[in-house]
Amino acid sequence: MKKKVLLGLSGGVDSAIAAHKLLEQGYEVTGAFMRNWDAITNNDILGNPTLNNNQCPQEADYWDAVAVAKKLGIELIRIDYVKEYWDEVFVYFLDEYKKGRTPNPDILCNSEIKFGPFLKYAMENGYDYISMGHYAKKVEKDGHYYVSKPLDKAKDQTYFLCALGEEQIEKCLWPMEDITKVEAREIATKLGLDEVSSKHGSTGVCFIGERNFREFLKNYFPAQSGDIVDIENGKVLGKHIGVLYYTIGQRKGLGIGGVKGEPDTPWFVAKKDVQKNILYVGRGAGDEHLNSDACVLSHVNWVGEKPLGELKAFAKFRYRQQDNPVTVKFEGEAIHLTYVPAVKAVTPGQWAAIYSEDGRLLGGGIIEETYYKGKRQDI
Repeated sequence: MKKKVLLGLSGGVDSAIAAHKLLEQGYEVTGAFMRNWDAITNNDILGNPTLNNNQCPQEADYWDAVAVAKKLGIELIRIDYVKEYWDEVFVYFLDEYKKGRTPNPDILCNSEIKFGPFLKYAMENGYDYISMGHYAKKVEKDGHYYVSKPLDKAKDQTYFLCALGEEQIEKCLWPMEDITKVEAREIATKLGLDEVSSKHGSTGVCFIGERNFREFLKNYFPAQSGDIVDIENGKVLGKHIGVLYYTIGQRKGLGIGGVKGEPDTPWFVAKKDVQKNILYVGRGAGDEHLNSDACVLSHVNWVGEKPLGELKAFAKFRYRQQDNPVTVKFEGEAIHLTYVPAVKAVTPGQWAAIYSEDGRLLGGGIIEETYYKGKRQDI
């Protein structure tokens, strides 16, 4: 009897080719389109009731998924997780921004939706596995299941899977593990999947889509103008439109022109004081303000046995970042990471994903504090 797989069919090329590969491997595949953002109702909340593809492409994606499922000869079901997404992901996203931090909702979207209620639905309805179009693979070592890096390192999406537990990993198949993005598009073209073969990948917030992010945040955090201050000398340089709308290290869109009598060197966001509504900026490379050589992680997820002492490993502090050599040390339920050389713009609220030397994803956690040469940053 064929093993049954419930595959998240998003309307993109990666999940479409994942479905094709699973069929080739002999699985019985059902596609599932997850509806996690109420485009009409939430756009009403945002003061924009008119749905269009530039603001929320989810409905267009659904019809692409319908076309793909028809051409591949598989059933497509539609599952609604709007409430779960709002409660478990979007509220957290807003709360973090309110604190002046920079959250990554895509990681929670995976752990709390795709590998949460979606996995539960699959297991309760007779499926053996779930599957996704992520570029990642599953490996087993010493009796434990890990996510590991795929063949296509340029499309490696394991960073977004660093909050998954071992039971979630065990029940998932990643058929894109040994294929490149270029090959995926070529296969889609050969199969006549014109709806997705040349479709651009999503780069917006998970399920919300691409939009003017600053304008999007204004619907939840009304603009509160305040001072932009030179962190070196306390000089007021101008006005910001709302300290929550900026991220540490940001260099564009600050609205600061040249300062008379000073070098014409680009400015960057060095620090945000949410309580006083002050945006601190610096100039140049920003090593003193942007670099860190240690950080503390909370909400730690770990696969396999926890190390008793220090562990040499690698970490990514954001997606598409190079691997940074780190030393991992557990301190109670938290992790203390140290790294040489120092790394720029390690940002509280983001996740750090931790890898073994052979590319297995050991886990990760939320960055709470950063340090440079023994001094805590951003205070």
